[in-house]
Amino acid sequence: MRRIFIPILTAIWLAFSCQSGKDNESDTKTSVSIESNTTTAKTGVYELRTYYASDGKLEDLLARFRNHTITLFEKHGIENIGYWVPLENDQNVLIYLLGYQNRLNREDSWKSFREDPDWITAKQASEVNGVLVDSVKSIFLKPTAFSPPLLITDDGPRIFELRTYYTHEDKLDNLHTRFRDHTMKIFENHGITNIVYFDFDDDQQGVENTLLYFITHSSREAAKENWQGFLADTRWISAYETSIEDGYLVDSLTSVYLNAADFSPLK
Repeated sequence: MRRIFIPILTAIWLAFSCQSGKDNESDTKTSVSIESNTTTAKTGVYELRTYYASDGKLEDLLARFRNHTITLFEKHGIENIGYWVPLENDQNVLIYLLGYQNRLNREDSWKSFREDPDWITAKQASEVNGVLVDSVKSIFLKPTAFSPPLLITDDGPRIFELRTYYTHEDKLDNLHTRFRDHTMKIFENHGITNIVYFDFDDDQQGVENTLLYFITHSSREAAKENWQGFLADTRWISAYETSIEDGYLVDSLTSVYLNAADFSPLK
């Protein structure tokens, strides 16, 4: 997946990047009810995990999550938030977001999960004809101060867009300000729903210059129209030009369009 460099206003589009991690499934939990079929993720630490399935094994991996892993995650205090596959998925990718009370809680939960006899049995049975996962990437995240609450809702059909911005040196705060004061509001005027905005956790590589966020569109076709309308909006153009008077904020960005898995709590 590739980065896109944007020295000008209208550059935008495709890819995904994330810090490398270890393990696969064998490598926050209570939700508070808001309304019918809606929960909010517990405040704490989040982990975005990306699995690269072995050739021909993505459906088997999805089945293992659907039938075993997500239930065992909950059993061991790991909050299932969202599971997605890219619309264009030539790398056999599964991306998912988990929540924990804190990082220590995360380590304890994964240890008990890996040692659970039910997980060991399910993993062994699923890999009779070969391992399902080639590699795993992971990054720990914390919500930005301006992020809306992460509401776990089934509002489909819709598609998600995962976007990661890499700023120039000392420009992350400026980017935060532009999103908080302008971008998010203008998104909503163009059919783009703000889901959640993250900074990297303090010990993660890239913490000083990376913003990662999820938005949604009603369809892939609508996404194209939404972005065209947003980029042409005079309010955005004015906010953008004002924000870069002392230099460009964003060095590069990545984007990937996602479909929620059938077993994903967030759809």
